[in-house]
Amino acid sequence: MDPIWLDSYPPGVPSEIDPDKYRSIGEMFSESAARYADYPAFTCMGKTYSYGELDRLSRAFAAYLQGELCLERGARVAIMMPNVLQYPIAMLGVLRAGYTVVNCNPLYTPRELGGQLADSGAKAIVIVENFAHTLEQVLDQTDVEHVIVTRLGDMLDFPKASIVNLVVKRVKKMVPQWHIPGALWFKETLSAGAKRAYQPVDVGPDELAFLQYTGGTTGIPKGAMLSHRNMIANLEQAHAWIKPHVREGQEVIVTALPLYHIFALLANCLTFMKIGAKNVLITNPRDIPAFVKELSTEPFTALTGVNTLFNALLHNEDFRKLDFSALRLTLGGGMAVQKSVAHEWKEVTGTPLVEAYGLTETSPAATINPLEIEEYTGSIGLPISSTEVSIRTPEGEEVRVGEPGELCIRGPQVMKGYWQKPDETALVFTEDGFLRTGDMARIDDDGFIYIIDRTKDMINVSGFNVYPNEIESVIASHPGIVEAGVVGIPDEQSGETVKAVVVKKDPDLTEDDIIAFCREQMTPYKVPRQIEFRDELPKSVVGKILRRELRDNA
Repeated sequence: MDPIWLDSYPPGVPSEIDPDKYRSIGEMFSESAARYADYPAFTCMGKTYSYGELDRLSRAFAAYLQGELCLERGARVAIMMPNVLQYPIAMLGVLRAGYTVVNCNPLYTPRELGGQLADSGAKAIVIVENFAHTLEQVLDQTDVEHVIVTRLGDMLDFPKASIVNLVVKRVKKMVPQWHIPGALWFKETLSAGAKRAYQPVDVGPDELAFLQYTGGTTGIPKGAMLSHRNMIANLEQAHAWIKPHVREGQEVIVTALPLYHIFALLANCLTFMKIGAKNVLITNPRDIPAFVKELSTEPFTALTGVNTLFNALLHNEDFRKLDFSALRLTLGGGMAVQKSVAHEWKEVTGTPLVEAYGLTETSPAATINPLEIEEYTGSIGLPISSTEVSIRTPEGEEVRVGEPGELCIRGPQVMKGYWQKPDETALVFTEDGFLRTGDMARIDDDGFIYIIDRTKDMINVSGFNVYPNEIESVIASHPGIVEAGVVGIPDEQSGETVKAVVVKKDPDLTEDDIIAFCREQMTPYKVPRQIEFRDELPKSVVGKILRRELRDNA
């Protein structure tokens, strides 16, 4: 079977995009800032900044980095914060000054943060004060020379800024004690930068925009080198897919997933920035009641998320009462969208939950379902513009249509490689330039792709391949269950057997009830032999169930 290159795309979607339309993300933003100067760009905690204001503030931050810190061209600057207004200002400032953004998860332990900063060679970091104590513990193990600190409410208006910062620090006690000599305050850097002349930088398309850390296919943290061309290509690919369905300057997209994660960074921040949309930042999406209250404040037209987030919203009665008349697009990714969740989402909101697929290494989008789709199909969609996919055996041979194999991807959005890890890079690329994703998949006659599961998560029961995604989807369809995670555990007779970790909604539900339910819908070797009940499942920052932790604690 030849690599899939679609002859027919959804209506209005071109087969190819121009990855060189802009030389850099900064050039793209400058165009949007000029076109939509008076339009709202980002809003958070009741404060909104226009595109013109975002242009001014990011220029000021860029000028400060250039003129005061005098960082070298291409220097890495880390950003460690949740979804607050400071993030787009800092991110754009770093890129416009000719530097590379290193996104850091605010929930990192000292070991994780120290390892990433040391590996990236970051010379500066912008960090929310809540996490400064973590940085303090590892700062001397890194190359970081400049620490810029901000408080959660710093970009809000007075007196709300002071009230938020006081409550966060004194009432909720969310700011542990820290001491970093020479630390700078973010708002002061903006004031100082505003007095300097910003020097525009001609950033080339092959220069690094982001070092985006990921466990990849091996679980070892590595920095995916995403160039400006990679990101512009994916932005153009995503925009080409949604263009027939969105209106420039009129969309309101809810950003609950963290901007430091590649999904929200590209899909919400950059793609919708191109069309002058308003981005509603949710700082703490785990607080579902507060999240739903925020959703009730104004009509929203687009929402992205992962299956667990959609599931949590659907289990909130106030969410189900919201007015969804303005909602035009719901995009799910990051993990498999389950049939039961997709069906209920359509029933409650009237809008289909469209599934997409991608990786950090693909900037991230690789496939998306047509937005015209009305019902759940279980497919991750079609290859997006200028993207080839290939299904291959472990030996690199193409498989026939309908047969399972490893999904491989080639396109302008695929990363340059892993930062300072040529051996790891070589392992994930084929000789003909395809990225090996580590995901098992199949393709049907129409080019639609179906993920079976991660290769490393596959369970081998007496020689039969069992895929956790399938079992999780079946269990989650039980009306008495909130969610479930499935892993393989050692078994003397069959090599491995299936274990399910379940969060139940019905307190009277028993292990036998679940096993009986599974026996009605699956062949015997797929049925879980063990059921464990928990109050919650371990999840990543975007809400993906961490099967690795379930296996470790099995």
